[in-house]
Amino acid sequence: MVQVSTQPQQIVNGMDDSPRGKLLSAAARLFRDQGFDRTTVRDIAREVGIQSGSLFHHFPTKEDILFAVMVEVIRFNTERLRAAIAGKADPAEQLRALIRAELQAIIGDTREAMSVLVYEWRCLTPQHQQEALALRAIYEQLWMDALEALRSAGRLKADAFITRRLITGMTSWSSNWFDAHGSLTIDQLTDIILDRVIGEHCA
Repeated sequence: MVQVSTQPQQIVNGMDDSPRGKLLSAAARLFRDQGFDRTTVRDIAREVGIQSGSLFHHFPTKEDILFAVMVEVIRFNTERLRAAIAGKADPAEQLRALIRAELQAIIGDTREAMSVLVYEWRCLTPQHQQEALALRAIYEQLWMDALEALRSAGRLKADAFITRRLITGMTSWSSNWFDAHGSLTIDQLTDIILDRVIGEHCA
């Protein structure tokens, strides 16, 4: 009789624990630590314990590995946003959930892949950049919908697009200073950012 594991899959950098997922997670870590240019296919293969030639069965080039890392983390975090706002009708509650989810992505479980997405973007081919931007647009639309709803309700005075850019700055920069072992929690940081965006209107 076949035994089916009831253990949840371990998700690292937005990747599952399949061989492909482990490969991409390892690549994300190496690209973050060493940079895309300095990381070799041999480095990635060594990290996951396979022959370097085996990688080319899955990915034609190292740049294809980079692109796959970025695609997977965008998709994973887009679904994270959708799950975060599911069942929340109040746009202020939606905005808080979006901020919390984005902070989790940036300073939590997908931080390595998210860092690669930001700092190694230039290494993608123009075609891959366009494909990644199309996926990113879906992610950003979830934010715009919530912010526009807040404006329509009179709870946000600023332009939704500008507000999103300001939130992006606050959440993205947190990766440079937030200490996961410090006194400030992600939830507390979420409330600080929310307060800066809509202040007393969220009360």
